[in-house]
Amino acid sequence: QVQLVESGGGLVQPGGSLRLTCAASGFTFSNVAMRWYRQAPGKERELVAGINVAHITTYADVVKGRFTISRDNDEKKVYLEMNNLKPEDTATYYCRAAVIGTPFDVWGPGTQVTVNS
Repeated sequence: QVQLVESGGGLVQPGGSLRLTCAASGFTFSNVAMRWYRQAPGKERELVAGINVAHITTYADVVKGRFTISRDNDEKKVYLEMNNLKPEDTATYYCRAAVIGTPFDVWGPGTQVTVNS
């Protein structure tokens, strides 16, 4: 069964850190680009970071220098290390596996991140 499951969300104070994990199963993880998205209440879902099969990474401007995406193909996991968190980072964070140009497109159920003092 093709599946993505996120974990690691929670409540953190401004300036704090969290590490999100996305565990994948049911497909050849090493062949698929992985991305993290987030959606805040009342806002559209936005791309936060991506990592391709060559481990090349991309980031949204608003998280550059604070967030780091990485992947472990042996563990079939992708991570999002988030530092210096701000209240505007509050959102549900989603993991996505997709192969452009094919029907393969899988989302996890999301994990909530709340940044609040």
